[in-house]
Amino acid sequence: MNILENLKIAIDSIRANKLRSFLTMLGIIIGISSVITLVSLGQGAKENITGEFEKIGASTISIKVNIQKASNSDFITVDDIKQIKAKIPTVRYITPSIQKQGIISSESKIKRVYISGGNEEMMYVQNYELLYGRFFNKNEYLEGKPVVVLDEVAAINIFGYTDVTGKKVNIGSKLSPQKATIIGVTKSEMGIFGGDYENMPAFAVVSNTFMQNLFNDTVIDMILISATTKEEAENAGNGTIRLLESRHNSRGRNIYRADNILKQLEQVNKVITIFTTFIGAVAAISLLVGGIGVMNIMLVSVTERTKEIGIRKAIGATTKSILIQFLIESIILSLIGGIIGMVMGVLGGYAIGKFIKVTPVLSLTAIIGTILFSTSVGVFFGIYPAKKAAKLDPIEALRYE
Repeated sequence: MNILENLKIAIDSIRANKLRSFLTMLGIIIGISSVITLVSLGQGAKENITGEFEKIGASTISIKVNIQKASNSDFITVDDIKQIKAKIPTVRYITPSIQKQGIISSESKIKRVYISGGNEEMMYVQNYELLYGRFFNKNEYLEGKPVVVLDEVAAINIFGYTDVTGKKVNIGSKLSPQKATIIGVTKSEMGIFGGDYENMPAFAVVSNTFMQNLFNDTVIDMILISATTKEEAENAGNGTIRLLESRHNSRGRNIYRADNILKQLEQVNKVITIFTTFIGAVAAISLLVGGIGVMNIMLVSVTERTKEIGIRKAIGATTKSILIQFLIESIILSLIGGIIGMVMGVLGGYAIGKFIKVTPVLSLTAIIGTILFSTSVGVFFGIYPAKKAAKLDPIEALRYE
């Protein structure tokens, strides 16, 4: 008996027991679809986060003050920033980076807000994407003008729409917020996580000179620098630290630390990869259950078709042909389950991705791997039932009732 005949017999057997065959494949379908959905969404989230980091720039370095070790004289000053820009040729842009939490309100609504303070070069270092208006200029920075740039989430939360340039808000600490004019609206930093604006945090950017008026305890404990090229980023960071150590007489105390944005990205990607792999492995357990289901049904099938096996052996069917027939049947069950699971996984990935605003990423390797894996499940869990069928004694099989 050739392969095509075995294939036809296997398909006929599956079609004769449609419901049982479907229930047999269900474990494999669930396992494959879960793995593909989770892995594709994990990869999509990783690419989204990578894109957000790349917007900031591969040449961006953050210089942080070690708060635990630093004295008051170790914090970075505006004069330090001027000297870094003037004396380190590999530094293209530089800005303080001060982060505070406060409130922002209009006449009718109040919202918690994360406020970032910097100078006029902050727009280029952080690579903000302006939707409306403009960023504050050098004169507004030097004079500490009460102007603010909101992200679109803050604009929608406070006013109900995005183009709010020219509007007035109160911003700052809960105890003493100050009135400021909105001069620009940027694309939301949290836009990749969905559109539930009411529960999303709001972000605002002001000059660090205005920030000092909003909060009494403002010090510069971090600066961001953008190197002339990404190859010069490390040199720019090391040069900045050496200059700061010289100006603050802090050599050997490890007061300042340079962090490359891309190194932070690597850490984030590692966490996402570990999480995705773990969740995918948990989902893959159902594949084991599905494989056991295939083996169970094939054993039942061998028992039900004992007499058929005896007749076939009596008229000349070889042990090898019987083994191949049942092995093909288990492979077909697993393969069909794998294909259905793959389709459901792709559709599920896009459906969930649309809801959470993440575009799933599917690779040809994952698709081929899915098909090969489901086939392997059929082979592995089909070997024992196939061997059992092939080893049946034809006389005993013919007597079986």
